[in-house]
Amino acid sequence: MSEITVEVNEIEDVDETAQIIETLLKKYHEEEDYAVVVPRELLRQAERTRTMFNVLLVVIAGISLLVGGIGIMNIMLATVTERTREIGVRRALGAARSDIIGQFLAETVVLTASGGLAGVLFGLSVGPIFAAIKQLVASMSPEALRPIVQSLEPRIAPWSVVLSLGISLGVGVLFGVYPARKAAYLDPIEALRHE
Repeated sequence: MSEITVEVNEIEDVDETAQIIETLLKKYHEEEDYAVVVPRELLRQAERTRTMFNVLLVVIAGISLLVGGIGIMNIMLATVTERTREIGVRRALGAARSDIIGQFLAETVVLTASGGLAGVLFGLSVGPIFAAIKQLVASMSPEALRPIVQSLEPRIAPWSVVLSLGISLGVGVLFGVYPARKAAYLDPIEALRHE
């Protein structure tokens, strides 16, 4: 035998497995006519690639949240501009600034919660859609799917649903504060004159 290749399930187990193999070889071989080679550089490169991929995903998600937040802020600023007269009437009738801020923040939360809920529902529907497409392809041409694709099953972690809704609401509140404050600090007299 000139070579034996050992494969482990987890990258973290590589060093420990190599040490166990080396210990066993020393125990059963009087001469050292073997070498245990661990492709550490390939493992390090795989780890670096995974880290870079995770960072890239975080950056893309951050940019998406920023763009979405700016869109929410623009919608709410347009709403404030359209309802300037209404804000003036409410302020003239005795509504406090905190009432106006609360009203616009509530509208922002409803807007972002409905968007977040739509996103979660879409995410939940991806699993059954994937399973249906996989089954359709497998029935049409079984050899078209590799075994690894056939064994894939989408899973949804409950914490990810809660986290995504929380982030959606957080972005809405964060980007809704400025339009709400702008509405609350409008001068009632000027707001009533607005056409």
